[in-house]
Amino acid sequence: MAQQFVKAQIQGDKVVVFLKPTCPYCTMAEEVLSKYNFKPGHLEFVDISGHEDMDSIQDYFREITGARTVPRVFIGESCIGGGSDVSALHRSGKLEAMLKSIEALR
Repeated sequence: MAQQFVKAQIQGDKVVVFLKPTCPYCTMAEEVLSKYNFKPGHLEFVDISGHEDMDSIQDYFREITGARTVPRVFIGESCIGGGSDVSALHRSGKLEAMLKSIEALR
């Protein structure tokens, strides 16, 4: 169930952020990504905090990304990490190139 849920969200041409609203690192990722001009439908925030399979979803994150913490940020079908990782990629200038590579920006 968790695997199907995650795979259904992740697509090659969009950014998906799995998060919990009370998490400061999730807020960090949202703030960084809000600086970019995304095409409609190419940035999605998925709140897993109330999901009945939340623990299973996070266990699946560990299986496919090496960490079960949120946020888990996917650019296309690749996980780039969490809030600190997104922030570091933004500061280095690499994040914009990654977003352009999947044609998510206007």
